[in-house]
Amino acid sequence: MTKDQIFAFAQHITPQKTLSRAIGRIAECENSWVKNTFIGQFVKKYQVDMSEAVNSNPLSYRNFNDFFTRAIRPELRPICDEDKSIACPADGAISQLGHIEHGTLFQAKGHHYSLTSLLGGDAALSNQFLGGTFATVYLSPKDYHRVHMPLTGKLTKMIHIPGKLFSVNKVTAEQIPNVFARNERTVCLFDTEAGPMAVILVGAMIVASIETVWAGQVTPFNKNVVTWDYSELSKIEINKGEEMGRFKLGSTAIVLFGKNAVNWEASLQAESPTKMGMPFGKVTQE
Repeated sequence: MTKDQIFAFAQHITPQKTLSRAIGRIAECENSWVKNTFIGQFVKKYQVDMSEAVNSNPLSYRNFNDFFTRAIRPELRPICDEDKSIACPADGAISQLGHIEHGTLFQAKGHHYSLTSLLGGDAALSNQFLGGTFATVYLSPKDYHRVHMPLTGKLTKMIHIPGKLFSVNKVTAEQIPNVFARNERTVCLFDTEAGPMAVILVGAMIVASIETVWAGQVTPFNKNVVTWDYSELSKIEINKGEEMGRFKLGSTAIVLFGKNAVNWEASLQAESPTKMGMPFGKVTQE
């Protein structure tokens, strides 16, 4: 077996959720020795640039999760404001992006996965995005871990889908089929000027929880698919560039649009670095 194959195999036999929840409890610990040791080692290992943070002193945070979801200085992430522009939702790197062809999305070399599976088996929902476009952004450990709105949108639905907690880095994407449609995730649906938009927050190994700004902590929740319908219950609208969710420890955000709705920036391709707010694409739908 190659090194990459061994890494993927190890994830199958690791008690993913037990390990992730245990790390999550440590990440919430406010004991100064525990949290300062954890934060200090993390900053050093991943070379975290604290000069970008609103609070640049890593040891002053209440706990590791508070540090990990740190706010960034807004002047360092200007939101693209050209007419019809789409803003990048997160710091990180493009995993893949392109068209949703025959109801599947491209994961990595040799692997595609089902749109319907990604959306929790809801065929009616997936029909809204058939023939559309997708972009997958991977947030590495050193990155800013809040996810922001690509376009202004009115929230219509949120779906929690339980699943595995495989890592979602490049090696795993190339080795484990359907990883994004197998992992625990939260699907957020919005009405926008480009039609329906989905922002999907995908959990991963060591991710303690996923939060949204309107619901707070969403995962871990339970073993069943849970749906919140916001279409008539509220008028939640979030502007382009505003925060919509965050990861307590990192993962991946996937953005979906319908057919002929948007075009991605021509310069973007797999492994392109991203910064939240940068131009991500253009709305083509009138």
